[in-house]
Amino acid sequence: MSKKNLAVYFLTFIIFLFGSYFGFNTLLPVSQPNVQKIVDINQNNKKQTGVLDFAGPRTAVCPINGELFTAEEQKLWETRRPLMVMVENHLDSRPQSGLNNADIVYEANSEGGITRFMGIFYCNAVKGAGNKYDVGPVRSARTYFLDIASEYSDYPLYTHVGGSNCSAPKDPVTGRQSGPCTTNKKAQALEQISNYGWMGKGTWSDLSQFALSYKACRREEDRTGSVVATEHSMYCSSTKLWNVAQSRGLTNETIINKTLWNKNFRSWSFKQTDLPNSTIDAKTISFDWWGDKAYSVSWTYDASQKQYLRQNGGVNAIDFNTGQQINSKNIIIQWTKETRSIDEHAHNLYAMIGTGNAVLLQNGTKTNITWSKANRTARTIFKDKSGNEINLVPGRTWIEILPLGNKVTYEI
Repeated sequence: MSKKNLAVYFLTFIIFLFGSYFGFNTLLPVSQPNVQKIVDINQNNKKQTGVLDFAGPRTAVCPINGELFTAEEQKLWETRRPLMVMVENHLDSRPQSGLNNADIVYEANSEGGITRFMGIFYCNAVKGAGNKYDVGPVRSARTYFLDIASEYSDYPLYTHVGGSNCSAPKDPVTGRQSGPCTTNKKAQALEQISNYGWMGKGTWSDLSQFALSYKACRREEDRTGSVVATEHSMYCSSTKLWNVAQSRGLTNETIINKTLWNKNFRSWSFKQTDLPNSTIDAKTISFDWWGDKAYSVSWTYDASQKQYLRQNGGVNAIDFNTGQQINSKNIIIQWTKETRSIDEHAHNLYAMIGTGNAVLLQNGTKTNITWSKANRTARTIFKDKSGNEINLVPGRTWIEILPLGNKVTYEI
């Protein structure tokens, strides 16, 4: 073989070698080692990579949670619209990632007494997270969460993995669905998403994982140090989800019609002082869903931290991204009408449109309030017994959507 040919073959080999290395390291998702994951969750003070540190006076008010941020943070969130992510609460999904980065979290039963969360990410999320895929595990859509998501934009960024839809029994031979639809129309979340226009050209705000690349969402079965079933392993990147929305013409503006997302958005009132009350009458609150103690919830007010700390199933609820206990400034218990098993798929419904009773917990005390929501896109409004809109403590709010009649226990 001539020296010329040998040089050509050698150069070709080097190009192939470097090309393979580049491809495997940039195009394929790579899970972090289990050992590192276990260490991360237990080292609460470990410096996080990917978390931005904003300096300067905090003078910008977040319209979602009322908290003060820097002007630089405001510049970031004002280029976007709120992001909603469905996060599951199955035992195998814990500890979840990203709930402490949400401005508001809603919790409701999804099936069989197992609850599901919907986090509203906007202001708090601009600081980023140590994990690239920072929110999850992500699960499927439910119709009553769509009623809530509709409050947060003309075309809300709603993130999920599939959802309840018009389905039929499976053929025992082929395994394919056959025959008429057996899902109650009121529970058909995917059809409702389409009917709301969230999948139209220029208004494609629906962020179903099935239509996204692994750069936005990916499976991590061993994320928390133990392998879980596939359905409990989907995590998404909030940054990439906002990038997808931007590529579809959805920033702070719906570009197709030049309408701002918050044209009709109504902020809640955040004027409550962030100080423990002199008389504490609700230091700990607790409740169940359908009686399964694995999903029982308690919130305990920590006066030194001036916030409520969450337990789930009798143990501290932890945000995997930081190793910190899940916390909130305000807790709202919202009672709604529950309709169980409306079809053979055992779908449940919760009446989010209408009026009802609620309880507000803040600064260690409880206040009886009411809630009202005029229609799907209207804001849910909470008022005190005098008919005045309530004031929230600036910061995160958790809204617990309980069926009528569910007992809540308050301890001093």
